[in-house]
Amino acid sequence: MNFERIKEKLSILADAAKYDVSCSSSGSKRKNTNKGLGDSSGMGICHSYTQDGRCVSLLKILLTNHCIFDCAYCVTRKSNDIKRAAFKVQEVVDLTISFYRRNYIEGLFLSSGIFKDPDYTMERLIQVARKLREEENFNGYIHLKSIPGASDELMREAGLYADRLSVNIEVPTRSGLKLLAPDKKHEDFMKPMEKVKNEIIQFKQESRLIKSTPKYAPAGQSTQMIVGATGESDRDIMYSSAFFYKKYHMKRVYYSGYVPVSDDPRLPAIGTQVPMLRENRLYQTDWLMRFYGFDIRELLNDNFRNLDLEIDPKLSWALRNRHLFPVDINRVEKQLLLRVPGIGLKSVNKIIQARKFRKLNWDHLKKIGISLNRAKFFITCDSREKEIKDYSSENLKQIIIKNSTSKYRKEITPQLSLF
Repeated sequence: MNFERIKEKLSILADAAKYDVSCSSSGSKRKNTNKGLGDSSGMGICHSYTQDGRCVSLLKILLTNHCIFDCAYCVTRKSNDIKRAAFKVQEVVDLTISFYRRNYIEGLFLSSGIFKDPDYTMERLIQVARKLREEENFNGYIHLKSIPGASDELMREAGLYADRLSVNIEVPTRSGLKLLAPDKKHEDFMKPMEKVKNEIIQFKQESRLIKSTPKYAPAGQSTQMIVGATGESDRDIMYSSAFFYKKYHMKRVYYSGYVPVSDDPRLPAIGTQVPMLRENRLYQTDWLMRFYGFDIRELLNDNFRNLDLEIDPKLSWALRNRHLFPVDINRVEKQLLLRVPGIGLKSVNKIIQARKFRKLNWDHLKKIGISLNRAKFFITCDSREKEIKDYSSENLKQIIIKNSTSKYRKEITPQLSLF
């Protein structure tokens, strides 16, 4: 093996993979039961976070950065003048095992540019996973990126070896995809998603009857959308996300701010970066939609097309729906309690349990851990110390922002003094 050449390939193809953020390993529990290598349920050290908060490390690379497509937003597009490289199947297998033995990683995230055609590329990705599972007896986490346009047969085989599959939708709307990636068809993205969804459903049904049914993509599937490459509003982006969660049972939708890689006139100018805060607000909206019972149309609609960057989306919604507040913390049902700014999922469950035994006051709520600087304007309590005042929504917004900023400064000042 030419180690210098392998090192060079690794440098090129690991760097090219950094634009893909959809490499979470949440949901997989592939246990090592046959004295093989690895265990995807073990503790990790860096890079990717699981659904229960663990941190795991993954070898994240492309099989190749050669590509037959010329997507304007992609650094590996065929017209881009960059250094190209490609791993052999066995090289990826050897790297994964070598890195695992040295405790550098706990799994593999493998994507690829498309060379020759989708099926040829997908076959090579599957070969890597098959060799790891069958020849190396590797039980660690494997995430394979599905290639748009790959056949149903290959998608079924991929799910038998991978813990998670994902196909990046890339651009949130059909019109945006047609503008920036005219070689690609929207249907080519949907077909693999539909196949994976159906296979997962079939596995769950069959496993109820036959326990030995081979697992199929136990960590489900995910996708990623590029934010800011075209003129889509936050409403367009999150409506697409809601569609994918409902239609294809996605585990996660990831949002990646567009990084300027070209001076193509169809794209934002070089030097214009999508604010990190916009990504953050999209993830917060995603969280409210999945775990707090919000319909996406409540958060974003024709009258409110973009998220407020100054405040989080739950507070923004509450300020637009002042008629629902304040609520009595000791009586309000769980569904509305979840919508109170400053009260998270864990705090809601603590409040519901605690109020079975006594009426809660402000001191109790403070000990529970809610953010009183926001919540106090939307709730009433046993104590009358902090009754809500008749502020306008805009004035209330500015008061909360000021209080939040002051609290941050008080917390950070003692730390700064140490330096």
